[in-house]
Amino acid sequence: MLAAFLHKKLIEAGLDEAGRGCYAGPVFAAAVILPKNFYHPLLRDSKKLKEQDRDILRPIIEKEAIAYAVASIDNDEIDSINILQASYKAMHTALDKLEVIPEQLLVDGNRFKRYKNIPSHCIVKGDDKYAAIAAASILAKTYRDEYMKQLHEQYPHYGWKNNKGYGTLTHRQAIEEHGLCPYHRRSFDIDTKKLLLFCEKDAIN
Repeated sequence: MLAAFLHKKLIEAGLDEAGRGCYAGPVFAAAVILPKNFYHPLLRDSKKLKEQDRDILRPIIEKEAIAYAVASIDNDEIDSINILQASYKAMHTALDKLEVIPEQLLVDGNRFKRYKNIPSHCIVKGDDKYAAIAAASILAKTYRDEYMKQLHEQYPHYGWKNNKGYGTLTHRQAIEEHGLCPYHRRSFDIDTKKLLLFCEKDAIN
């Protein structure tokens, strides 16, 4: 069972990102402030849920949250500032959009770039430990998946409707056959074969 909070009296926002290890598309991040008594039996790390369960949870989270926001950083900016800084920026932008100012941040992972003067706690596998982080992981994942499905209509040969821009065999083969499109990440301006090797090393969501 996920913990409802780290500190009972503080307003806590959970933070998580989606798409960090993809070959193509933006990185998305979400910030979610849940009521202290929020509970749903399906809620957990988005990667451990079926797509249909994530789709069930998204409107529930949006309705029940005290506040939530989602932001993204596109592939061009990812290439410009690197994926780690882009992930931080997406999280900060989501925090900027919150209608309620949190007093504490619960961040999935082991690193975070300080946001204003708000205390933050990095929690490894936090999306499977704290409800607010799990909720953020679900919003970030569903918003990004929705975006990649829309891009699929423009570039169906990459299979983004199914792989969402991750480095599946279908996606790698499509890059070899069709080359890169404007939504692919071109860090270090490397060629297609090197891109495949680079992305395989970084393909961790």
